[in-house]
Amino acid sequence: MNQDKLETFENTVMEDNIVFRNIKYEDNATLASLIRSVMEEFKINKPGTIYVEPSTDHLFELFASAPGSHYFVVELNGEIVGGAGIFPTDELPNGICELVKMYLKPIARGKGIAKALINRCLEKAKELNYTVVYLESMTELKQAVKLYEQFGFQYLSSPMGNSQHTSTTIWMRKSI
Repeated sequence: MNQDKLETFENTVMEDNIVFRNIKYEDNATLASLIRSVMEEFKINKPGTIYVEPSTDHLFELFASAPGSHYFVVELNGEIVGGAGIFPTDELPNGICELVKMYLKPIARGKGIAKALINRCLEKAKELNYTVVYLESMTELKQAVKLYEQFGFQYLSSPMGNSQHTSTTIWMRKSI
């Protein structure tokens, strides 16, 4: 797959029948199921995570109602296989957004999709005049954390803002 092509997407079809697009209302149930299945796969389906949040079932409404937010969906051969977004999490300082709800089905991993999603989220954050992107993760998500490190995210000793995700154990940020 041509990585350069992948990184310049938005509502476009890429090689290998990969489509990156904005979230739609009809995506809610599929995305909620996908997120929860990935969390079960990594055994992080517990309280204090998005696994139990009611908003996980209503991502379209969540992002549509929050100025300064955006969510991207990824399809592979017509099937939703993942997504990621940026969100102005409560109590984050001005100019800082959070990279949120980044999950991919196993079939979508190892294809450069995660890198493309992060790149697009960083680009969208810049477009929306954010200067820092923050994220929360867990030690069980080793590959994701390694990818965040490759993008230049730096570790923090404590969480920022109020995501209400009390089970996260890794907090990182990147200036953009």
